[in-house]
This record gives sequence, structure tokens and C-alpha cells, in this order.
Amino acid sequence: MPGSTGNSERSTKRKRVSSEKRSSKRARSESSEEDAQAQILLLENEILESRKNYNNIATLIKILQTDDEGADQSIFTAVSLCRVFTRLMAMGDMSRDKKTSEKDVVVVQWLTERYSEYKTTLLLLLEEDVTSSALTLCMRLMKSEGEHFRRGQDYIFPAVFLSDILQKLLKPECDESVRRGFSEMYVEEYDDVRYYTFDAIEKIIKNGQMKSTEIFDQAIQILTATESVPESKEELEDFYIPAPKKKAHALFSLTQHKIRAQGAWLALMNMEMSKKQRKSVLTAMTKSIAPWFMKPEFLMDFLTDSYNAGGSTSLLALSGVFYLIQEKNLDYPSFYRKLYSLLDSEILYSKHRSRFFRLLDIFLASTHLPAVLVASFLKRLSRLSLNATPAGVVAVVPWIYNLLKKHPSCTFMIHRETKGAGAKEILENEGMDDPFNAHEQDPMETNAIDSCLWEIVMLQSHYHPNVATLAKIISEQFTKHAYNLEDFLDHSYGSMLEAELSKDVKKIPVVEYEIPKKIFMKQDATTTGVEDSLLVTLWDFS
Repeated sequence: MPGSTGNSERSTKRKRVSSEKRSSKRARSESSEEDAQAQILLLENEILESRKNYNNIATLIKILQTDDEGADQSIFTAVSLCRVFTRLMAMGDMSRDKKTSEKDVVVVQWLTERYSEYKTTLLLLLEEDVTSSALTLCMRLMKSEGEHFRRGQDYIFPAVFLSDILQKLLKPECDESVRRGFSEMYVEEYDDVRYYTFDAIEKIIKNGQMKSTEIFDQAIQILTATESVPESKEELEDFYIPAPKKKAHALFSLTQHKIRAQGAWLALMNMEMSKKQRKSVLTAMTKSIAPWFMKPEFLMDFLTDSYNAGGSTSLLALSGVFYLIQEKNLDYPSFYRKLYSLLDSEILYSKHRSRFFRLLDIFLASTHLPAVLVASFLKRLSRLSLNATPAGVVAVVPWIYNLLKKHPSCTFMIHRETKGAGAKEILENEGMDDPFNAHEQDPMETNAIDSCLWEIVMLQSHYHPNVATLAKIISEQFTKHAYNLEDFLDHSYGSMLEAELSKDVKKIPVVEYEIPKKIFMKQDATTTGVEDSLLVTLWDFS
């Protein structure tokens, strides 16, 4: 029977050596390193040969904890111990039943304590430079536990061990690449790992085991690892641990999977979060969050609060709110009124401009929308384009063209004519007031339907030739079915300047037909005959 180890009750925190020891360690010869590895392999083989050598396990754990030989040696020792414990599990030496003798019960208990000590040390490696290898070993041990620790049950998943692993991965100091590897290789690939990961994250958050400010971003990365949500229970067929034989098990229920995912996401969304973190949740809403929810009303408060927040947060909440309206029949009567309020002076300067126009194109696509409502959006964006950048105008004009094609009842906004000689005379002499009320918040009450898109005519005289040319499509016949909006959304000052510079100039433009001898001073009219420039007449530079 194995004897007790002197450090069994001590903390398993790994010891670090001083810099002097590390420098001397690097100076050791390769032969000494090979001797150390050979000694570890010898201890491992002795363990597997006879139960009398089980004390070697404590020796290997002590080597792993001291960390005298560096990262490579630590991993070599950890791998050796992993082979030992997986072999012992497979042989049944770490399990007991009613027929197990008292002597064997003591041995099993001692091995269980050493195994627990090894796992604790292995989890500490997840915080060091060997995180990737340590994660692989942890997952291998978890698989062995699920296969050999069933204790007469049909199925058992080491949920506690997985929770311990997740608590390490959720720490900010954990390597992001390792966390991404865990998400891609295990959470995305295996249905059972994903199921218990959702469950573990929900419990970690609700129990307050870790501070919300520390784990939010890491939890988002793991929870969004699933690229596609299973649509039927037939898709639940990939299991890391051999699947249970009973088909009534929760792992074969799509409803149970969605309940676990819904619980994890709700726990996360109830945490305190910064504006940036809220945006990260909203970005993943339609693809990674909403499809998991069996009761979409649980998302209503979060989305409507985000939508009412205004600014870029509202822009990101748009897709989530519309998803619930379209797919889950969410009742949100003021949706278009709030959407109209987002059309402010900053929208065409926002970095989310492209995303907004894509969504706006979807929201206003229905032919059942009132012409009064559509006219308000047309007029509002036309007015905003007067103060927009060239890149912003380039996105607005094709969008207006497409919307007019979808809603022909609004086309008279570009063909409104003044009838009657008296009305025409008043228009020429006194002009007219635009009936459009730009300060009205309700798009059904702006009177935009009684106005016209004179702003587009103004854009036809824009200083940028490309913008002026594009704006003229509104004054021409609408022979084109629709413009591909994607061709216009991602323009910027840089892309438009690059397009101009890459053009082949057929004729060199004339910059100045008369080259002045003086720019900031008055000309000598008696000798040159050149008049002073407007700049000189306005300012005195002498």
C-alpha cells in the first residue's frame, strides 16, 4: 500500500526558482536533460508494472510542482502523469464497488487524492506559458473520467472539472489564442461540451465566483464560438464523451440545449457592462444569441433599452429588434418613429454608416408601408446629404433611387410642377416655403409628402465631379431596375481620392490661363495690364 506523502496536505501552488537557478539551468548539458526525462519515464514504467511502485506518482507530482527544469520539463512530467492516470482509470484501479476490499479502498482513496492534486497543479499550468499543452491534457483527462468513472450510471460528464477549466480560461491573463482554441476545437465541435459549457458559465456568473468586470469579454468569446445553431435533434450527434444509450437523455433534446444557452446569455446580459461591451453583445445578437432563445420576449427589454439609448448603440440594436419583429412577432409600435429619430447630422459620418444603410434598405423594403412614412425618410436623408461628405452622398443617392423604384407613389416628389400662371409668377418673384417640417419627430406628421427633393438638384452642382454626376441620375429616366448598394457603401475620402488619381488623364487641365507675377500683392496695372485678384481686394497683406 502506498505511503502517505509529506506534501499531500500542503498547497499545490507551483514553486518558482530564482533567476540565478534559471541561468544555471540553461547552462546544463543536453545529456543531463535527457537523463532527467529518462528518469521520469523509468518512474512511469515502474508505476504501470506494479502497484508497489504507486509512490512514484507522488514523486512525479513533486517534480511537476517544483518547476526546477523549466516549461519543457514540466510538460514532459505532466504528459507522463496523464498517461499514468488514464491507464489506471482504464484498468479500473481508481474505481471501487461493493466487492472492493478494505485494503483496495485505501489504495483507491490515495490514488484519488493524488489525482486531485495532479489536476490542481495542471490547472495552474493554464496560467503559465504552457497553456495550450495544459489544456490538451485537461481535456484528455476529462474524456477519460467520462469513460471510466460512470459508477454504474448510463452517462456521466465531468461538469465540475470543466467548470474549473473554464474559470481559468475566463481570466483576463489567460492566453487569448488558447481560449479561442478551446472554443473552436471543443465548444464548436462537440455538442456535449457546448451543452455543459453553457451550463457552467451560467453558474459561474450567477454564483459570483468571479468578478463580472474580469470575465465579460472572455465569456463573450467562448459563447459566440458556435457559428450555427442546431435546428433539429438529429443534428445533435457529435459527442466528446461517448453518448448516453438512453435517447431520453437531455443531451438528445434540442429544447434542453437551448435552455442552457438561453440561461448563459441571460446571465451575461444581466451583468454590468460598459458601452463597448454592450455593443459587442448587440453585434452578435442575430447570429449567435437570438436563435438560441425559445422565449424571445426575454430579449425585449435588453434590445429596447439599447435601441432607446440613441447613437451608435441604437444602430447596432436595429438588427436585433427587427429580427424579433420579423421572426418572433415582437410588437414594437414605435419602431419606425425611433428609426426616423436616428437620422441625425451624425449618421452620415458614423463608422456604422454602411451597416445602417443595409438595414435601412431592409426595413423600408415592404410595399405595404404608407407613402407618407417613406416620403419622410426620403426627404430627411436628402436634407442631411447637403452637409455630408462626398462618401456619404455617394451612398444616399443610389439608396434614394432604389427606394423610389420600390415605392412609385413617392416619385412625384421629383416631378412636382407648379400649375397655373398666378402660382408660377408668385414662385418666381417670392419663392416658396418648404412644407417639410424637419423638427417633427413623427415621420407620419412631417408633411414630406407635400414637398420635393430639391436637395438632390443642389447636389448636381457639387464640387466633387463624381458626386455631381451621380446626383443627375435622379433627373434622368428611371430605366435601371436598381443599383447595387454594396458598390457605394464603403467609399471614403481615401478611396475616392485613389480613384481620381488612378484615372488616365487624356488632356492636361488648364489651371491658370494667365500666370500672375504677384499673388498676395497688388499688380502694377500700368505695366502688366492684369487686374488684382479677389484675394488682394479682400485682405491687405502688405
